[in-house]
This record gives sequence, structure tokens and C-alpha cells, in this order.
Amino acid sequence: MEAEGPPDASEKEDSEESRQQDLQDGERPDTAKDPETELDADKPNESSAEGEEESEKESTKGTIPGDDLSQPDLADGEKSDISKDPETELETEKPRESATEGEMEVPENESSDENKLRKGSNQEDQADGEKSDTSKDYAGQLESQKIREPSGEKESKSSPSKEPPGEEEVPPIPEGQTEGIEKPVESAESDSSSTQEEEEQEEDTEKPPEPEKKPEKLERKISETFFYNYEDLYSQPFVTSDSGIPINLLALKHSFGYDCTKRANLLLLDSRTLLYVAGNQLVFLDLKTKYQSYLRSSSGGGIGIITVHPSKQYFAVGEKGWKPNIIIYEYPSLKPYRILRGGTEEAYAFADFNHYGTLLASVGSSPDYMLTIWDWKQEKIVLRSKAFSQDVYKVTFSPENEEQLTTSGSGHIKFWKMAHTFTGLKLQGALGRFGKTAVTDIVGYVELPDGKVLSGSEWGNLLLWEGGLIKVELCRTGRRPCHNGPVNQLVLDEGELVTVGGDGYIRVWDFETIDAADSVDDTGLLEMEHMNELLVGKNVNLSSIMKIHDLGQPIWYAQDSSGAIWKLDLSFSNVTHDPECLFTFHSGKIEAMGVSPVTYLMATTALDHSVRIYDFIGNRQLTEIKFKQGGTALTWAPRVVNPKGGLIAVGFEDGVVRIIEVYDPRGLAVVAGRTNIGNAEMRLKQVFKPHTAAVTALAYERNGEVLATGSEDKTVFFFAVEDKYEPIGYICVPGPVQALQWSPPSHAESMLLVLCENGFVLQVAAPILGEQDTVSTYEIKGLPTQYFRFCSIKSRIKREEEIERREKKKQEEEKARLAWIKKQQEMGMEIEEEPESEPEKEEPLPPIYIPEEPSPIVCGFYSAPGKFWLSLGGYDSGYLYHCRFSPIQDQISPESRQDEPFDVIPMENTDDSPIQRISFCTSKLLMFCGMKDGAVRVYPLQDKDLSADTMNGYWSFNMHDNDYGQIQAIYSSYDDRFLVTCGADSNIFTFNILSPEDIQRELKAKVPSPRGDLEKEKTAEDIEDPSAYSIENAKRKKEYDQIMKAAEDKKTQKRQELITLRHEFHHLLQRNMELPKHMQLHREEFEMDHRIHEEMDRQTAQRIQLVQKELAWDQEKHRIGLQKLQSRFWDTLEFDTVVVHAIGSNHQISTYRLLAISERYYKARKKSQIGKRRTSKLDWKGKEAEQRRETQKEIGQAAGVTEEEMEVDKLMKRPQMQAAIGRFGGNRLEQIRKIIEKADRAKAKIMQRRKEWDELYKSKPSDNYENPKDVQDIKEAQENMGDFKLKTATNYKIPEHMRMNAEKKKVQLRSLEVAVHEKKLTMNKWIVSLRDLKVAIIEEINCLVQELKSIQSALDVSEQLPIPPIPQLHPEETPEKKFQYDNNILLKFKQEQENKARLSEQVEEIASFAVFGGRFLHAPSLKEIDSPTRASSVRSMRIASSIGTMQPKIFEIEKAEPTEMELEILKKEKIRNIYLQETLIKRINELVVTFDAELRLLRHQKLKLDTQMKCADLRHITWFEELLLLKNFEKHEDTLQEHVNSLSNEVEDMQWKLDNYLTQMEDKKYEITKLQEREKALYATFQASLGENNKFASFLTKVLKKKIKRVKKKEVEGDRDEDEDSDEESDDESSLESDEEDSGSEDEVFDDSVCPKNCDEALFENTLQLREKRLDIEEALVEEKKITDNLKKEYDALAKKVKVVEASLDTAEGELEAFQREKQQRLNELHVVVPLKLHQVEYVVNGELPNDLSQTLVFTNQSLEYLQQRIMVLQHEKLEQRELYKQARQQHKQLIRDRREIEIRIERLEENCNQLMLMKFGRVVDLEALQTLSVNTNLEELKMRVMEKEHVQAQELKKWEEIIFELRQRLMMLMKENTSKLQQLNSFCTEKQGLETKLDALQNNLGAEFQGPRKADIQEKEKLITLVQLQAQEAEVLKEEITLLSRKDGRIFPPPQPPPATKILN
Repeated sequence: MEAEGPPDASEKEDSEESRQQDLQDGERPDTAKDPETELDADKPNESSAEGEEESEKESTKGTIPGDDLSQPDLADGEKSDISKDPETELETEKPRESATEGEMEVPENESSDENKLRKGSNQEDQADGEKSDTSKDYAGQLESQKIREPSGEKESKSSPSKEPPGEEEVPPIPEGQTEGIEKPVESAESDSSSTQEEEEQEEDTEKPPEPEKKPEKLERKISETFFYNYEDLYSQPFVTSDSGIPINLLALKHSFGYDCTKRANLLLLDSRTLLYVAGNQLVFLDLKTKYQSYLRSSSGGGIGIITVHPSKQYFAVGEKGWKPNIIIYEYPSLKPYRILRGGTEEAYAFADFNHYGTLLASVGSSPDYMLTIWDWKQEKIVLRSKAFSQDVYKVTFSPENEEQLTTSGSGHIKFWKMAHTFTGLKLQGALGRFGKTAVTDIVGYVELPDGKVLSGSEWGNLLLWEGGLIKVELCRTGRRPCHNGPVNQLVLDEGELVTVGGDGYIRVWDFETIDAADSVDDTGLLEMEHMNELLVGKNVNLSSIMKIHDLGQPIWYAQDSSGAIWKLDLSFSNVTHDPECLFTFHSGKIEAMGVSPVTYLMATTALDHSVRIYDFIGNRQLTEIKFKQGGTALTWAPRVVNPKGGLIAVGFEDGVVRIIEVYDPRGLAVVAGRTNIGNAEMRLKQVFKPHTAAVTALAYERNGEVLATGSEDKTVFFFAVEDKYEPIGYICVPGPVQALQWSPPSHAESMLLVLCENGFVLQVAAPILGEQDTVSTYEIKGLPTQYFRFCSIKSRIKREEEIERREKKKQEEEKARLAWIKKQQEMGMEIEEEPESEPEKEEPLPPIYIPEEPSPIVCGFYSAPGKFWLSLGGYDSGYLYHCRFSPIQDQISPESRQDEPFDVIPMENTDDSPIQRISFCTSKLLMFCGMKDGAVRVYPLQDKDLSADTMNGYWSFNMHDNDYGQIQAIYSSYDDRFLVTCGADSNIFTFNILSPEDIQRELKAKVPSPRGDLEKEKTAEDIEDPSAYSIENAKRKKEYDQIMKAAEDKKTQKRQELITLRHEFHHLLQRNMELPKHMQLHREEFEMDHRIHEEMDRQTAQRIQLVQKELAWDQEKHRIGLQKLQSRFWDTLEFDTVVVHAIGSNHQISTYRLLAISERYYKARKKSQIGKRRTSKLDWKGKEAEQRRETQKEIGQAAGVTEEEMEVDKLMKRPQMQAAIGRFGGNRLEQIRKIIEKADRAKAKIMQRRKEWDELYKSKPSDNYENPKDVQDIKEAQENMGDFKLKTATNYKIPEHMRMNAEKKKVQLRSLEVAVHEKKLTMNKWIVSLRDLKVAIIEEINCLVQELKSIQSALDVSEQLPIPPIPQLHPEETPEKKFQYDNNILLKFKQEQENKARLSEQVEEIASFAVFGGRFLHAPSLKEIDSPTRASSVRSMRIASSIGTMQPKIFEIEKAEPTEMELEILKKEKIRNIYLQETLIKRINELVVTFDAELRLLRHQKLKLDTQMKCADLRHITWFEELLLLKNFEKHEDTLQEHVNSLSNEVEDMQWKLDNYLTQMEDKKYEITKLQEREKALYATFQASLGENNKFASFLTKVLKKKIKRVKKKEVEGDRDEDEDSDEESDDESSLESDEEDSGSEDEVFDDSVCPKNCDEALFENTLQLREKRLDIEEALVEEKKITDNLKKEYDALAKKVKVVEASLDTAEGELEAFQREKQQRLNELHVVVPLKLHQVEYVVNGELPNDLSQTLVFTNQSLEYLQQRIMVLQHEKLEQRELYKQARQQHKQLIRDRREIEIRIERLEENCNQLMLMKFGRVVDLEALQTLSVNTNLEELKMRVMEKEHVQAQELKKWEEIIFELRQRLMMLMKENTSKLQQLNSFCTEKQGLETKLDALQNNLGAEFQGPRKADIQEKEKLITLVQLQAQEAEVLKEEITLLSRKDGRIFPPPQPPPATKILN
């Protein structure tokens, strides 16, 4: 592990102590080479059955045929020097002994596979440069190691013994497995097959002497405490041997980037540690301290995937490269825990642990896309399968069912399950079918608890998958998508569904709604709304989120593909925090980088529109600035431009260049409202747009005076560097600019090196501001430019290397031979001179190859003035090319240059990964190279000049991603302490150069201070519009506007002149009008007289019309004649004979005279029907089986509704019951429904199980079963396997596809004619094109001759060379000109006709023909020469004329005495003319020679084609003769074929009827079975209605089973015949009834029409109804049986008829076959011409060819060799078949043993099941009947009736209660009224008493009647007392009534009535 500090020494001490402890605990004394092996052997199990069962599980668990990749021997470990890590422990369990079998069992995953994988690990070790002897020694020791049974405690393992194995010892590993160690692992299938073969050999040859003993089965297990050593795993830098370069030349300091576009590149290890991949590094980021630590890739090929264990204790890292590994690390110790090998070929795409963390699923990327299930703790492959044929993005286990997985990717989703088959555990995948939904890439999905899967889509909707199909597509209301973009992740969190979209939204959905979602219409869409949503931010593209709990609170971290890591709060409460952006990075490829020349700052830019500044000494990002367009180029201004180092120039993709200032804001004055918090800020200083395409390069001149910018628009723009950059001008270059570099200060002149992508290199001088004319354009015309166009020499270098290698090899062989001769001579042996053997034929040297498209220039730099080094990509990669500019520049145009480098330096291992960027340190002693594969190379240089000797050693380290992480920039810091790299994988790395400990703490990055006037300046106005004009376009637009303005001014001036003339004309008209009328001119008099022209036109038209009338008949006559001749002889001719002659020789070539072929020959012809093939018996059987399966399926569907459901439906349909159920019986009915559904489910499960059993038994092959594939293979072998029967043989049978008839033969002839025509047509086109080439050459020679004549006119006669003759076209080369004419040709023809003929009529006909020509082509006249020829001739004439005009001037000057300079000029001119004369003559000769060579080559090809055409003519004759013969046989053959077809159709129809009968009989059998089941159900219903201990059971049973005569009612035209109806009875009785009747012994006569006393009448009525149903069923049974018997009879009769017709069909086919044989014999009698060459004739008699070749056979050598090789192949196949038979026998034995064991196990399980039933039920019961036990519907119906009656009574009782309540209310009112009256009476009494008292006081003792109490008072008092008592009783009654009403079963009693004697007072 790498970190930002030194490694912890305590960890090393701990690991060393653990190793020493393990060594002390070891059991082997020899631990120097082999790790310790701990074998824990358990004793055999006593129970043989349990042992067999466990061993069966162990042997079948995770085994796949062909994929038996067990884990490598952990004793070997990952490296061959694993002896350094002796922590390996092997736990070995002995197998249980089987009590039934005594044969030896060899485990499948035995040591052969392990040794092979051990060999594979050794090969990996050798690739890493380590020794592999240790693993081999250990493997050898493991072969002979013997393991003894433990006796109570562990025994020490002794050294290998040579004694034979004893009773308690394991036999040694056979030699075959030992040899397997040395062989490489080819494939899993070969491993498994070889293992099986070796095990069989071991059983046959190395059985122990005691057969009853079995070998012990060893299963090696890895100890839980085993760890690998990280120091032995991680990849290290590569250093050239003996180079002296320190391995710590560069040390990783910090990683600034983040590959945000990589899938699942953000994981959480705990609440404060993030894990992500950066190139070849794993970065551990502490969120609190921002501290980074690193883990290196083990392979150096990159890291593909990372995933974390559910416990967070481990994390897995999937590597990239050839056969990458998955390494499991422990956290937080970061020790390598496990290494998984062989999961994929090149890289891993995704990995996932299961819910419990016991298994790991991984999927590979291209090319294999392998899905692998790992037992990762044991490093074993459990299962594997190819996931898909396209990119797979994700694989996960189902959280609910770990035997199910899901994968998704490009255009697919696939559902997997681990299925237990008879061959073991297998992966079965079902591809999701999109149906009507558009196919989409699926990135995110989630597996629901019930097995359904919810996935995202590219358009943002959610897809719910069930059973491999889309159940529904979810969207938001209004058909809006769930996300505006792809759904990248779905998470099921605490019952809620969270979706993460590329639109920056996180939405939460109701899980229950989604789980129960279903489509409501044909669109398949379901609209729903989310519950919550969170917008993370604008321009955010979320790819994944992770959840972790911190202090009990859930926290989410999100990966943003736009270059950020977010911290989110998804609680959606009142205190929810806003999204927090933790880190920001560049998104995607980093385009450019620059390093400050004065401090430790660097600047980067990318297409994410940002420019960022980093402090790489403080490991932090300082600031960033955003623009509208992405950046493509960047450079930091040198010190000469800005001494503070605060200026950078950035180029963008829209052609804009921005000058940006970097400054420290803390240096500005503090102003209110501004907070100087940041350490650095950027400010836009100046913006300009010099280009129209992306800026690709920026470079400051060495003195800082000029800035050059290069672009993809093939221009380089120069700016004067001042306080404000001023444009100087631009130059155009031949290709897109790749790089710019100014010459270093060591060069005398300041030159700019321009590297173009298409292979051009330019050198231009620095322009000076003001020297160019920039009025109209900025383009610099006269700037001195040197060109270099790279020409590939790589193939030539390879060729020279091969020649050198061969010469060296020859020298070594000669040296060895001489040494051997010398040795023999020293030994005194005579050496015979061997005859010189013929030299061996050497392989041809590699050809010289130059790519058509030039290799792109990647980078380059100056080496010396005019010299430079180049690095190229493509074909020419692998070298550094030293080039220089040629001194000859003017004579050759840049496009035609072919410049080669003068020196090369081969760069090791750069053929596929060229050098992308090159930079040097300040001292020029180190050259840093950035490679395409992301590696960093450093070349130490002894001197500043590069050479192969100085660059023979280098340091290399893979840092960036190896696939897409090519290094974009690599620079060292200004003081050479640090190195900075950036790549296309978004990563930025900084390194310490040489010694990291030299870095002092006081080193800090100093941000430049701001300028003094910075605050006063305004920020430059930015160019935000991408379509804005560039500087040049703006200049041209200005000039164009000026031109257009001048043109408009001129137009305006002309218009004014016209207006003036018009005014003058109108003025004249006005003056004319002012004159007197007799003096006025008419309006027509102002115009010119037009009558003369009108008259001339009229006369001409009349004459033409007259001539046309006179010649009309002749014209039509000749036109028709010409048309007939043309259609007869010319239109049918597609090609006339064209003879092309050579120019310099007598060779010639002619075309084929080719007639046009009819279009119908090109159309596809339908082949005549030979006859329908008779369907074989296998086909009929297949159809029958398919129809039966369909019938059973329909039967199963029909039987889905049970009788209980029908009864429940009857109950539900009754309207009266609905009301009762609504209040009282609802719950009960719901319980009944649930019970019935439960029973139905049990029945369906039982039926499904029976169906599966039936299908299994159906799939069981019969004893005479033959595999259809084998039958087909045998048939193909019989037809095609080298059986070369001659057509003349008597037993030759014509295959059906080779049978020939007249129609087929016609098609053959037509195809042959078409093929011949196409061949000739192609050749004719080539010859005509050759003729056209000759015409072009003649024209070019004419031009060259004219130019030559003009040149020779300026030379002396003695200096003139003879002019080559101009070739001419022969008449036969242009035969079409015979039918072309012009006016000159017609006039000449007219003259000839006048001389030959005297009649004037002929002359008129010819004249008319000339005027009204036919349809022939009109060739141009001499005056109508085409424009190019005329232009060339005019050009040559001008040259000649110019030279001619110059010549007199020269002579005139010569008359005057010329000066020396003029003589020198004349001499140069003369030399130039002589050179041009020779060049032109040479060019003419080259054209002639080239044309003649082309003609000879084409002539040779035509001769070959002539031979083929003759053969085709011979074949055509033969086929035509066969056609005539076939026409004679056609009539009889058609008759026989029609007879065969009619019989075949008849057989087919009968077979269809037979199938129909079978289907009907199957249906009837099913109906009978269904009726019988209904009968049984009826009796079961009856027994259920009786209940238990019913005393009338016997009587009711007799009533049910009583036979009665039933009347069948038939309507006979409205009359009823009762007598006939009474005669028809149901004679058949059911089997169950007859059994019951026979079993009874009572013959009593009973009356079934009267219900017995005390018997339930409802039960009696129910019994009568059931009896009626029984009788209906019995009648239906009788009817169905009759129908079945009739169908059987018809089937048998038709089957007999089918046999007769089939026999007739066989006879007819035999006759047809005999006729075909006769026809073939007649065809054999025809003679066939076969052209042969002499070397093809091998039939020789006495060394000569015999005269008679009639007995010879024409046969191909290939077929003869094939037959000879077939003998060896058959012998080999025979051996293979024997071996297969042997294996099949062994497998058969094993299957018999397995079957016996399974039968014993079944018996034991049945016995246990019976015991459990006895314990639970007391007897053995039918579990299926128990499971399907349902409710008694009749009883439930009776209960429902009772409930109905109770409901009615309750309603009546409620009415009476209401009446009683009203009466009580009335009673209460009366009581209240009576009480009030009593109170009034009481008041009256009291008042009376008072009056009496007063009266007594007034009249004391006034009478005896007033003495004592009065009688009325006494009675009143008694009445009141009685009333109070009565009211108290009523109160008690009311209390009791309230108490009763408060109970459920309370009853209301009437209130007690007062005694009759008591009267209530009114």
C-alpha cells in the first residue's frame, strides 16, 4: 500500500511475528520451500446412508460439466515464492464410507485441476520475473504425500515415503495428474474431461490390493486466518536491467482527479472513508482530514471494478489485463485476503456480494462477458456462464432469494437462477423480452421481495418485470417520464423506492403502489406520482448513491458524472439539510495542462467548460472558472511575458482564446461588501477569436514577443504579445494543427515548428507586427516556410532487421559447424566431406508497406536548427524519428513531397502504445514520456542529444487507466522537484522526483500578487456566442460590406442616369404634346421600323414549312427504315468488336462481340415442384405427441374450477342470502372462501406436482428409444460421409436434391448464359476503359508535343532532340464513330454521292437525312472541341506565343552588346529549356511504355478468360443435350410424381383424421374421468351432510342408492309418448353404487317417499336431490362410453385403411425411384468433355499414356486425400467410441448405485413419514386428501338458512321492542302527570292542615268530631305509601332491564303490573 507518509513499521512487525508463530505451529519440518499444510481429517461416519447423503451434497455442490475450475492449491498461493507466506492451512475432511458400494470413488475436484491451476499461477509468476521452482517442488512433494487417519489428536506429517499405500493411507497421485502440472490450463472443459479420464485410468490400473477399502477424499480448505503478502502482489515500476536507474525515481505524491464517469466508482467503507479508483490506484479518502492513502493495482493493467462486503470488513478489487484476478482485501488492515483467478479474459465490468456475503458474483467485459459465481473464501468457482453478447453493466443477487440473480446492460436485462439438475448445480438465464416497449439500455434496477424486478430506461420511465416480461411501464401523470433522462439507480430503502436520475433528481415512490401496479390499457402505461423529490443541483448527472449511518442518522453520498461527490439528506423532514458538494473534479477527458514557471501551481482545462488552478505542493484546488465552451488547449505564460507567473492562455473548442490572470485576492484593498476568503482567483483579461474550429495548440515565442495559436481549421495565427495582444496575421497549413513549438534560445533564429496531424511538419519564421498588409485580410502570403511530409520507413526498418537476424543466424550456424569439425579432429576422427546440400528455401522477406492514410503525428520537438524528432501513432508507432527539412523546397509542392527521416531510435514496447507527450526537465537530463496506455516513462540522458545508446534504459510505471487513460500532458515543476501528469481518464497525479524526503515543510505555492491597477480595469467582455465571427472573418466581412456598398452606390448612380433619360424622354413627349396637332409625331414614330424584320421572318418560315411538306414522306420512310435496321442489328448488340492496338509494339486486344441478354434471364426462376415429401413416421409421432400435450393443457385449464367454488357461487348468487350475509354471515363466508382457496391452492400444487411427475415420466425414453439427433447424424453420415458412389453403379440412388428435370436444367442453362455474359461484359468494360486511356494519353501527348515545340523554338537546332511521333487511333478502335456524324461529314458524304450518282432525288434524300437526322449520336464537329482540350491548346499556344515573342527581343538584345548579368540569365534560361525538353520527352516515353504494359497484362487475362469461355461452351452443349433427353422423360415422370403426391396427400389427410379421433377419445376419457370424480364427490358430500353418529344413516344411504326408473322426455313434433319414455332406463350403475349394493345383506322393502319420524326433513330432501344428481351422472357416463366405443371403432377402421394407402405409396415411390435410375442411366450415356492437363492424368501404363482412357475415373486430388485420411479418422473415432463406451459403462454403474441409494432413502423417508402420521393422527392418512380438505357446502348452506331465519326473527323482535318502547314512553308521561297531581294534592293538604291548625286555635275544643285523626287522612296516607312502593319497584325493573340490554344475550321482559286490587290515582 502506498500512502502520503512512510509505511507503518508496526504492521510489518506484526506480519513477521504471525509468520514466525505459524512456523512454530507447523507440522512439516521442511518449511523453507513449502508452506505448512494443516490437514484436519474427521473420522468416517457410522451411518452409511447419512454419509452417502452428505458426500452427495459435497460432490454435487457447485459442480458444472466443463466448468470444473476448483481453486488453486493454496499451498502455492498467488506467487511461486509463496513459501515466504507459510500461513496457508489445508483442512481436509475424509469422505464417509459407503456401506453399499465397495468400489473406489475418485472425487471430481481432485489434484489434477488444482495442479493445472497451480501451473497457471506459476506462469503468472514467471511473467513477473520470479522463480517457479518452489511450486514445482511442492507439487512433486504433494504427489507422494500420504495422509494418515488421526487418532484422537493431530499427527505430524512425515516426509514422502516410497512404500505402497496401506490400509490407512491415500494412494499417491497418478502420473497423469503429475503431468498435468506441466501443461497449461487451456479451458475448463479440457480440465474436466482430462480429470475424468485420469480417474478412470486410476480405477483400472491403480486399485489397492484390498477392494473393500476406499481411498480417502481430500478437500482442501483455506484457513480463515490465511493472508497474502501485499508486498508480493502489488505491481512495481519497470526498470531496464543494468541501467542503474533507481526504482524509486518517481513516488506518487497526490491524486487530484476522479474518474466520475466510471460506473460504481464510489464506495463507503465506514462513515468517514470513501473508496474510489484512480487509474491503477485505489484511493482511500478520509472525509474529515481530506487525507488520501493508496493501494496499487496488482497486475499493472488497471482496475476494473470495486465492491464492498455487506459487513464492510472486506472489499473486492477486480483487475484489468490478460486473465485478471479479483483480490479481496480486509479492512481496515488492507491485507490481501483472497485471490480469485480465471473469472474473465480481459477485464471485470461489475461485481456484487450476496446478502450474507458468502458468495460473490462477477461479470466480465468484452470479449467473453463471463458471469461467475464465487465461493470467494475458498477461492472456488461455483458456477459460470456467458452473461450476454454485448456489454453488461451490472449483476446483483436477489436479497430475498440468493439463488436468483439479475444482470443488465446494453439493450437487455437477464434473470438468472441456480437450478439443481441431475448433472449438478447450473446457472439458467432467461432474457427479458421487451415486447411492445422499445429496447433500451438498462443501467439501474432493483429486485423486489416477491421476485419482480423494477428497472429504469433511457427515456426515464420505470419498467416492472415479472416472469421475464414487462408487466407495466410506470410514468408520471400526463404521460411525463419519471426522470428526464436515464434512470441510473434504484434503491429499496425502508419500504420506499428511491430512484436516481441523470437529470439530477432523486425521487421517492410508494413501494406498495408499484408492487401492485398493473396496466390499465393497451399502452401498458400506468401513471402515478412520487411522494418526495430532491433536486441535487443544475447540470448534475447522478450515477449512484450510497447510504451509511453516522451516529444513528442515515447519510447518503452520491457520485455525480458531471464531476462531483455530494453529501445528501433524504429524510424529507423540516430539518432536512440541503445537498452539500464535498468535492469537485474535471468531468471526462482532461484536454490540456500547464505548470507555473515560478511556483508550484498548475492549471488544467477540459470539455466540461472549466479552467482550474491547483496547488500541488499543498494538495488542494485553489479556484476554478466556468465558460460557455469547453477548453482544448492551455499554456502558462513564461517569465519573460509575466515575471510573476500569473498569466495563462486557454484555447477553446469554438476557436476562442482567452487570456486569464491568476492572482491572490488577499493582496487587494479591503472594500466593503467583498470578502477576501479565497487563496486565489482568476480574472478574464482579454478575449479574441482567431479560429473557426477548436484551438489545439498554444505557444509563446522564446522572447515572449509572439503568441502562436493552432487550430483544427488548418491555420496558425500570430499575435504580438504586449499589454494587449494585437493580431499579426495567420498562415494556412496542410492539415489540422497537432502541436506548436518555438525554437529554443540555443538556436540562432526564432522559428516555429508546426506539427500537423496528417503527417506534415512546417517551419516558419516569427512574423513581425506591422510588416504585413492587413487592410483586407490577415493572411500572411510571403512568410518563408519549409515543408516536411513524413514518409513511412517502418516496413523497411523491419526488413533490414530481419535480414540482419538471418545473417547473424547463418554466422552462428557456421561457427557451430566449424567448432564441431575442430572437436572431431581433436578426437582423431576423420571427417568425410559431405556434398553440398541445396540451400534451404528461405521465407520471403517482409514486404515494403506504406499505409494509404499517413500515420498521425502525435508529438515532436526541436533537436537542432532545421532538425526535429517526431513520435507517430498508427502503423509507424514504435520509433522516434529524427527528421530535417530538405533544402529543396520550391521545386516540389507540399502535397507531392515524400520526406524520410535520416535517423530512428526504436522505443521498446511502443508499437501498440505510442508516446503521446514528451517533456524535459530544466537540466535536460531527464526526458518524461506520457504513453497512450497511461504509463509514465522516464529516460535518463547522459547528454542533451538523443541516440539509441543514450536511451537504452528507462523507468516505466502504469499510473493512468490502461484502456482510456492516455496521458494528455506531462510536465515537471519549475525546480524539477515534482512531476505532474493528466490523462483522458480525468485523473491528475503528482510525483516526487527521486527523493520524497527532500521535500521541506517550508515549500509552499505562492500565488502571484495582483497588479496595482487591477481593480480599476474592467473585466474583458467575453465572447459567448459560438457562431461569432473570427478575426479574419470579421475582417473579410468588413471588406465585403465595403465592396457591396460601392456596388450599391454604382447601381444607384446608374438608376439616376436611367431616371434622367426617362425624364428627358418624357420631356420630349411633353413637348410633342405641346405642339399643334398637325405638327405632333405619333407614338410609333418614336420607335424603329420593324416591318422589314417581320417580313424576313415570315418568308423564312414559309420556305421551311414548304420544304418540310415536300420531304415529309421521304423523311418518314427513311426514318422507319433506319429504325428497323437499328432495332435489328444495333439495339440487340450490347458491345461491338473494339480492337485496341499498342503504341510501341504490334500487340492488340479485342472485345467480345456481345449481344444484349434478355432481362428475364436475370430474374429468379421458380423451381418446379418435384413432389411433396412423404412425412415420416417420426414426424407423425411428433405431431401426435404435440397434440396430446395441447389436449392435456386444455384439460388442465378446464379442470381449474372446483365444485366447491361452484357451490359458493350458488350461495353468493342468491339475493336473499346477500342481505343476510351483508350483516351476519359476511365474516363466515369470507372464512369459507379462504378455506376453499387454501384447499384449491393445495389441489393446484398437487396437480402441478403430478403434472411435473407426468412430464418427467413422459420424458423417460423407452427401451427402444433413439435420439433424433443421433438418427439425423447417422442419416447425414450415410448420405455425406465420404460415400463416393459412381453414377454408373447399379445401386446408385439419386438424392432428392440432385434429381434433375427439364425445368431445373433450363434454370441451369440460363444461369450459365448469365454468368458467361457477365464475364464477357466485365472484360469488355476493361478493354473499353483501356481504349479511353489511350485517347487520354494521345491528348496528353499532343499537349506535351506542343509545349515541346514551343520550348525547342527557343533552342538552337543542334540542341533540339527529335520529337516523338504522336500516336493515332485506328478506325477499329472506335467503331461507334461509323454511326456518328456532323455537318462536315454529311457534306463530304453528299459530295461523294453526287459524284457517284446523277439523280438529284438521291441528293435531296441525303440532304433531308442531314437536316432531320435519326437517333444516332451526334459527334462534335471540328469547331466544337471540348472546353478542356481547347483550354489546354490555348494555354500551350499562349506559351508558344509568349516564347515566340520573347525570342526576337533576345536577338535584339544580342545585337547590342549584352552585359555579364544578361549573359548569365540567358545561360540559365537555356539550361532550363534543355532540362524541360528532356523531361517532356521522358514523360511521353513513360506514357507509351505504361500503356503498352497495361495492354499486355490485360491481353494475358483475356487469354485465360477465352479458355474459360470455351469450357463454358462445352458445358452448355452437354447441358443442352441433357435438356433434350429430359424433355422426353418429362411426361412419364410427371405422371408418376402426381400419383405419389396424391397418395401422400391422402395419407396426410387420413393421418390428420386419426389424430382428430385420438384427440376426441382423449377428450371423452377426460369427460368420463371427470364424471366419475363428480360421482365420488357426490358421495363424499352425502357422507359429510350425515355427520357423525346419525341414526338414519343406513336409511338415507339406501334412499340415495336406490334404483329407480327415470323417464327421458323427448319432443316428437309436439306430442309426448309416455310409454316410449318409460321404456328407456338407466341400465348402467356406477361402480361405487354396485359395490355398496352387493355388500349389503338386507332385503327389506322401505318407502323412500316419506321422511321417517324424528329425521331431519331438510337432510331427507337433500338426499333425494343428491340421488337425482347421481342418476344424471350415471346417464351421462353411459352416453360418453357409447361415444367412446364408436370413436374407437372408426379409428381402427381408418388405421387399417392408412396401412393400405401407405403400402401403395411405398410402391409408387419405388416406381418413381426406378424411373429416376433409368433416367440417370440414359444421362450417363451422354458424352461429357472434361479438359485436363497432362499433369492431372495419373493413369499411366508402362510409363506412357494408354490410347484407351475409357476405364479411367476423373476424381479430385482433394477428395482422394480426404478418403485416405478418412481411414485414420475412422480408426481414431473407433478408439474414441470405445473410450466413450467405457465411460458410459462407468456412468451406468454409477447411476445404478445412485438409484439404489435414492430408493433406500425414499423408503426411509416414507417410513419416517408414516411414523410421524401415526404419532400425529393415530393412523396413516392421505396427506393429499388432508391438504385438499374443504368445507361441507350443504352444511354451510343449512347454517346460512338458520342465519337467515334468525335474521328475520331478529327483525321482528326489533319491531316489537320499538312498540314496547313507545308504550313505556306513554306510561312514563302518565306517571309524570300523576306525580304532578299528587304534588298538587300534597300542597293542598298542607294548606288545609295549616288552615285547620288556625281553626283549632280559634276554636278550641269545639266538637268531639274534630278529636283524633280523621279517617280520610288515614286513607290518603296509605295510598301515598302504596304509590311510593310501586314506583320503587318500577325503578328496580328499569335497572334490571338496563343491565340485560347491556349484555349480548339480554332479553326484555314486560314490566310488572300492579296488583289488580290497587288503583292508580288519576
